[in-house]
Amino acid sequence: MVVSDSPYEIAVNRKWCKKCGLCIAFCPKDVLKSDDDGGPVVAAPSQCIGCLLCEMHCPDFAIIVRRRSEQ
Repeated sequence: MVVSDSPYEIAVNRKWCKKCGLCIAFCPKDVLKSDDDGGPVVAAPSQCIGCLLCEMHCPDFAIIVRRRSEQ
């Protein structure tokens, strides 16, 4: 999980991810980047708009985007 000033938090389950790159390709704000192994890294969490395209296109259900609770 990545901490940022974004109203959204993004979690990537590394055990489930097969590094297909779909989440990176579909992100309209370039929030996700590829690491050295080809897996997704949350590089710009404050840019996340909560569109859920990364989550919806992940064939392995390895990425989750949640709205942070207001406290």
